[in-house]
Formats: sequence, structure tokens, C-alpha cells
Amino acid sequence: MNMVDDDLRAEYRREDLGKGVRGKYFARYAKATNLVLLDDRVAKAFPTAEAVNEALLGLLSLAKKSTRITTRSSGRAKARR
Repeated sequence: MNMVDDDLRAEYRREDLGKGVRGKYFARYAKATNLVLLDDRVAKAFPTAEAVNEALLGLLSLAKKSTRITTRSSGRAKARR
């Protein structure tokens, strides 16, 4: 038997563990992770992290392209002044 085994009890009571604080580490956890809960329908369509990332990156690329199209000046606004 080693020293660690001597410190372990066969059974613990809740009172022996002290008072717990709900959500004590939640803020720290939330900062360190980017986990997202997917809707069941989305999870079925994109079963792997790679599939989700590929779809979202494609959506971002499309959004950037469409933003550039709508923000370019055609010169018409200047002509009206």
C-alpha cells in the first residue's frame, strides 16, 4: 500500500467536501472555449467539425463577396449632387 491509498476513505459524505459554489469557474471556462450547441437538424447535415467549419467558412466568404458588391460606389450619388 502506498501513502495515497491511506488518505482515501471508503465513502465520503457531502458535508465532508465543503460548500460548493455553482458556476464558480463558468466565466473562465466560457473565455477559454468556443463550443457551440448545434440544432439537431444542423448536426445531421454537418456530422463532423470539419464539415461545420467548411460550411461556415464558405458562408463567410460569400458574405464578404456580397458586401463588397453592395458597398462599391457606382458614381451615381456624386452625379446627383
